[in-house]
Formats: sequence, structure tokens, C-alpha cells
Amino acid sequence: MSVEIKLSRSNRTYHPNEPLQGKIITKLPSSLSHRGIQLTVNGSVNLQVRGGSAGLIESLYGVLKPVRIVYLPISLSPFLSLSQCLLVHHGRRALRFNHLGRLLQAQHRQCIPFSIILNHKGEDIKFYETFHGANINIQYLLTVDIVRGYLHKSLSATVEFIIESELANLPQKPVSPETVFFYITQDTQRHALLPELKSGGFKVSGRICTQCLVSDPLVGELTVETSAVPIYSIDVHLLRVESIMVGEKIATETSIVQTTQIADGDVCRTISLPIYLILPRLLTCPTVFAGPFSVEFKVTIVVTFQTELYNVQPKSDPRSFRKWVAMESLPLELVQSQ
Repeated sequence: MSVEIKLSRSNRTYHPNEPLQGKIITKLPSSLSHRGIQLTVNGSVNLQVRGGSAGLIESLYGVLKPVRIVYLPISLSPFLSLSQCLLVHHGRRALRFNHLGRLLQAQHRQCIPFSIILNHKGEDIKFYETFHGANINIQYLLTVDIVRGYLHKSLSATVEFIIESELANLPQKPVSPETVFFYITQDTQRHALLPELKSGGFKVSGRICTQCLVSDPLVGELTVETSAVPIYSIDVHLLRVESIMVGEKIATETSIVQTTQIADGDVCRTISLPIYLILPRLLTCPTVFAGPFSVEFKVTIVVTFQTELYNVQPKSDPRSFRKWVAMESLPLELVQSQ
């Protein structure tokens, strides 16, 4: 026997003012008595601080207390038949639910539909968009529990659904991307370079968006104008900057979301190379500045040169400064619109 939750939308994406609809699907080899069906909506921001992102004292906190966004437990009476429909009020929320005190044996799946309004008009609840980071996780879960009594284990199922910003709070017109021009030379680097790179010189110029929609690709272009040393590869790193308030201090950690290779090998000079990055939805979200935490993003263009030292040295963190690598980092603001 099993129970599962199937939401009405295949992408599991909803807005706070929209009904969260779906079905509870049960498949039982025999009839089953129960003491009630509980449906719980839980949205929270889970925070953790690791030793690499804070000092010794801050790292002792470990996992911090989650920031609750929404918590909606609903318990239904077991004394109703399958044909009855129960309307349960929880505060100003309402849940329509086909409920039964005894689940009958079914050769095929048995479906119980539900519909939940997460945020009613007039309620001041701040919904953050779903995000899965290294230290910050904004997650919304829907859990169903079929309580079977003291001597039997309850049947449970959990499904994650994705929350996007409420349409009424978003700009109606499309947000035009903001483009910034950049150039990378031996004089713009803040770390030590190999002597052949300092003496021979190089210049890589281009443009890239620093503000774009979460649903749109990150676009731009770059051109290798000059380079005395052959180029090994050109990559673009998408970085997330997660900051958490720990006591009176702020613990900040930067981690890589994804890496996209723009060029492989020594590219031709003065030829424009396109930059086109698809943003991963669950690993990105609109830039957030909240009280106990913040989520920001950066984009880094990395140019790796062909040297003997590159083949000898072990591979390290791509964010670290290396003598055979030139890079340029730019802030990236992600936004949302209708």
C-alpha cells in the first residue's frame, strides 16, 4: 500500500495568491481504517553556517533556527464517507477535501482532490521564491499523513512545490537587461601573473548583462583582441553570494552555481564570441535582501592560458587566483516580472 501527492501542474510552480491544487492518490491491497487525514503546508528558510564561511565562534552555531514563511496544518475528521465533501476553515483559509473514514480496496488508484489558498488578500506574509543554495535553502513542502492509530504506522508522502513571486507585485512591462562593457588585461589583475603574461600582454574585451530575468538566459559577447601567450580556454562562472546574520556578525560564502565554457583552445583574434547561459531555476532566484539573510549573484569571466605550469600544477578551486589565469568579476542582479 502506498500514498502519494500529485499536483495539478507538472512543473509544480505556483504563485502565493493561486490555489495549490492536486490529488492524494492511494493504492491499497485491502480496505484500511484510519483516524484522520492531515495535510500540512510548510515553507521555511533553512540557514547553516560552515567553518569555511565564518570564524571559529560563528562556525559553532552550525545550523541556525529556520525562518518560517508559512505553516498550515489541517486535520480532518475521520467520520465521513467517500461521497461527502468537507470544507475546513483554518483561520481565513479553506480547504475543500473529499474525505473518508475508511479507504476501500481498489484495483486501481483512488484519488482524493484538494485545493488550498496559501495567501489570502489582506494577509501580510512575505513569500520568498524557491532557492537551493550551499548555506541557504528556501523550500516549500506539502505533506499528507494518514493516521492509522497507535499500533500501525501512518502512511505519509511529501512533495516539494516551487513558489514564484506574486504577479501583482511584479512589473507588468518586461525588464530590459542592463549591459556592462568589460575588458581584461594584465593591468586589471589584482594577483601575480606569469612573467610571459606580464611582458607579452593580452586584452580581452566584451559586454555582458548585469541585470536580467531569472527565466531569461544571460547573454553577452567577448573578443580576444591580443594575446602573446596561446589561450587554453575561456569560461564563465555563475556565482552565488550567500550572507547570513550570526549574532552581531555576517557570515558570507561565495560558491559556484555553474560553469559554462565559451571557447576551447587558442581562439582567433578579433572575432566576437557569443555568451549564452541558461540559468538553473532551483539554484537561482531573484536577488534577496532580507533581515537575517541575503542572496546575491556574480558572473566571472575566466581566461586560462596555455603554460607548462598549468599541466604541472594540480587542479584547484576555479575561484582562486592562479598565475596563468586572468579574470573579471561583475555583480549580477536577477529579477522577476510578469
